[in-house]
Amino acid sequence: MITFEQRNFKISTKDLNYIFRILPTGQLEHLYFGSKLVDQNYEAFQSKITAGAGSTIDYVAGEEKSSIDLMTLEYSGIGKGDFRLSPIELKMPDQTFVSDFVYDSYKIVDGVVESKELPISRANDQQVKSLIVKLIDRKFKIELKLIYTAFYNSNVISRRIQLVNHEEDQIVIRKIMSMMVDLPESNYDLITFDGGWIKETHKHLRPLSYGTYINDSTTGNSSNRHNPGIILAQKGTHEDYGVCIGINLVYSGNHYEAVQISNHGLMRVMNGINPHCFDWPLNKDESFETPESILSYSDQGFNQLSQSFHDFINTHVTPRQFQKSSRPVVLNSWEPFFFDFNQNKLESLAKKASKLGVELFVLDDGWFGSRNDDTQALGDYDVNRKKLPGGLLGLSNNIHKMGMKFGLWFEPEMVNPNSKLYQNHPEYAVKIEGRTPSLGRNQLVLDLCNQDVREYIVKEIETILDGAQIDFVKWDMNRHMTDMYSSSIPNQGMFYHTYILGLYEILDKITKKYPNLLIETCSSGGNRYDLGMLYYSPQVWASDNTDPIERLSIQEGLSYLYPQSTMSAHVSLAPHAQTLRKTPLSTRFNVASFGVLGYELDLKYLSPAETKEIKKQIELYKTYRDVFQYGKLYRFNQKDEHHKVWQVSLDGKHILGNFQTLASASPDLETLKLKGLEKDQIYQVQSFQQSLPISQFGHLIKHALPIKLNPYGSIMRLISKYKQLDNATEKLIASGNALNHGFRLKQQFMGTWYNDQTRILSDYGSQIYLVEAYNV
Repeated sequence: MITFEQRNFKISTKDLNYIFRILPTGQLEHLYFGSKLVDQNYEAFQSKITAGAGSTIDYVAGEEKSSIDLMTLEYSGIGKGDFRLSPIELKMPDQTFVSDFVYDSYKIVDGVVESKELPISRANDQQVKSLIVKLIDRKFKIELKLIYTAFYNSNVISRRIQLVNHEEDQIVIRKIMSMMVDLPESNYDLITFDGGWIKETHKHLRPLSYGTYINDSTTGNSSNRHNPGIILAQKGTHEDYGVCIGINLVYSGNHYEAVQISNHGLMRVMNGINPHCFDWPLNKDESFETPESILSYSDQGFNQLSQSFHDFINTHVTPRQFQKSSRPVVLNSWEPFFFDFNQNKLESLAKKASKLGVELFVLDDGWFGSRNDDTQALGDYDVNRKKLPGGLLGLSNNIHKMGMKFGLWFEPEMVNPNSKLYQNHPEYAVKIEGRTPSLGRNQLVLDLCNQDVREYIVKEIETILDGAQIDFVKWDMNRHMTDMYSSSIPNQGMFYHTYILGLYEILDKITKKYPNLLIETCSSGGNRYDLGMLYYSPQVWASDNTDPIERLSIQEGLSYLYPQSTMSAHVSLAPHAQTLRKTPLSTRFNVASFGVLGYELDLKYLSPAETKEIKKQIELYKTYRDVFQYGKLYRFNQKDEHHKVWQVSLDGKHILGNFQTLASASPDLETLKLKGLEKDQIYQVQSFQQSLPISQFGHLIKHALPIKLNPYGSIMRLISKYKQLDNATEKLIASGNALNHGFRLKQQFMGTWYNDQTRILSDYGSQIYLVEAYNV
């Protein structure tokens, strides 16, 4: 998997090679990252600098061809002739910023190189090897260790840095990237996943040209504005064709990704901790380690790249005890009640949920102190006995008696000024003396740089967990960071990173003491959807937006980087609080099923027909849960902006989701294709039976009735509660070869006629198709 021959390092996974060499000058030259080679000689990939170029600097005096500005490097520095964006900026013992790291030695080890403070991908008894390449500065006793790890079966290579100062004098780190690599061609597009609250991870494509492109976060979290995962795609790449490189970061704080096209057409890529407000002193014999950077490559389009990332996360990132485990179907209390609940309301909702097949009941915000709105009590952990006279123990016991597990919401990193905690310990909050602190959602951030704060949080959470039957925790964090200051650190340039290290310490203690506690992290939705949080919690609340039409873009964006098993997705009532859009119950389920399914609605407002439909939905999801959560995901190239098709496949079972966001008059006849079916296997295709509410037809229903009734009258409203119209279903038998080629669907409504064989999708419509082997 990792070899060193003739000054060449070759790192191999099942299908990939990553190759670099030691230059005569001591730098490391990047040679190749791509599909596996049979070549043993890599001269074809070496830089051919024969005469140099004007305005370049000779690294070796008198040798015009020694300019490192024209080389494809593995890592670089400042002040020796490479004028491209630098991955590292150090204030050296002589107060200069010049660094010149060259090769010293290497070591190959089995497994991963463990970190003392940061989450690092797990080996998990798989074929994993690591390479440590030590570089040393030519002047000072400072080591720069480049750590590479090959995850063989997942086709992923990770990189990170360890910097060690052996000088008597202090050095200061102002920038240190986890990974840098130069590629010899620049005909790529940059794909990022951007947005904000309730509009996270929308895919954006930017053609690259001369200059520098930055994707970053300065909010203190990985952020809902720009996810740390990016993709570089050669022009023309689509879901099943073309070359693309994926890059991500195992980190939950401020991140930084940069792509630079040089004045000679070389492409430099780097990622790591954002240098924004970063200033880290390093004394004699102290070391600093960066978060882990994740890389993968595909020459068969985005689907193959995503599948590598999905396998890697499910095998090497999420907690081992939850890997490939079935996630429960949830009902969450937030949208049903917000803060306005009591024990009777909760248990009444839970009883209804249990009858529908829900497996986990989650009590969200509002269970502690005087927490009747979002202005108070955050930071306190005394249970509100007025709302919960039986306490959490009584409630959780009753939930368990109903045959469900019990979950609880926490926001441990925050405090309201109107709280007992703040009144007793105002110094626990992040703020600056002499400045009025800025509030977000009426709250301040707790100072996780402070050990007393971290101990308080751990102690209070443990007290709650030990005092009730709690199987699940929703870990929230509802604001960005401002007024960054902590008296617990010597340099305020250490604040952001020290905060994240404090968060990881807390999560490490909680997860080690309660290894079977299922944690779902959340930060106003997807404000901290990253590999660092997934190391401690196997799923993340993807967005506060439960509108399925918005979720199509959010979940599809996430799917390029993260597997369905990590995406928590809920069905809510419509119209939706985030958009006021009214969507069909079937579509709300169909979108949410391509993730970890949950419901977030007051069941008493459902009609009997809707209640029956939800029960059928949950039964279907449980039957195919492993396929939805762990199946190999395929996205289809969109025929237009109003249609999406997704497929998941596992162990010979395939599920296809066909989504329409906007209807058109007299629409095209449709053909659906599947991917990856065995050509000679015979399959049965069957659509999941969906119902249409009579109210959807409005006044038009009178034309279909044998007697004349007011379509909006009391009789029709009564009928609508119990009766819905069946939508057209598909059922056919065909070979895998035929289905890969495509099968024709029954026509949609075209404005002239309706019968039970005509598909009614309309705006926001969708259907799910189940495809399984058929044995005659």
